[in-house]
Amino acid sequence: QVQLVESGGGLVQARGSLTLSCAASGRTFSSNTMGWFRQAPGKEREFVAAIRWSLGSTYYADSVKGRFTTSRDNAKNTVDLHMNSLKPEDTAVYYCASSPLFRPREASDFKSWGQGTQVTVSS
Repeated sequence: QVQLVESGGGLVQARGSLTLSCAASGRTFSSNTMGWFRQAPGKEREFVAAIRWSLGSTYYADSVKGRFTTSRDNAKNTVDLHMNSLKPEDTAVYYCASSPLFRPREASDFKSWGQGTQVTVSS
């Protein structure tokens, strides 16, 4: 099992920036891809971004492409989500998650989840 802890959420004005961090521990060797998801009130959890530990390759949801980037630090077992040009519709609880798969995109593909961190973007 991989344990994940997110940090960095908060309140930010529209067009502002925020960086979320996710620290992984435990059976990290079983993790091939780290993903970011978000869930707004009354909505389903949706995919935001993902990165492979080994190659550092990334992919994003269309809604955040060009505004968000994700990066990883293999030595520290941490993954960051850098969010720029934030919009009120980005308001949600953000989760990091770990998957043994190589290009997962569905929430069901991810086996370990963090507790989530709230991001609120004011207009």
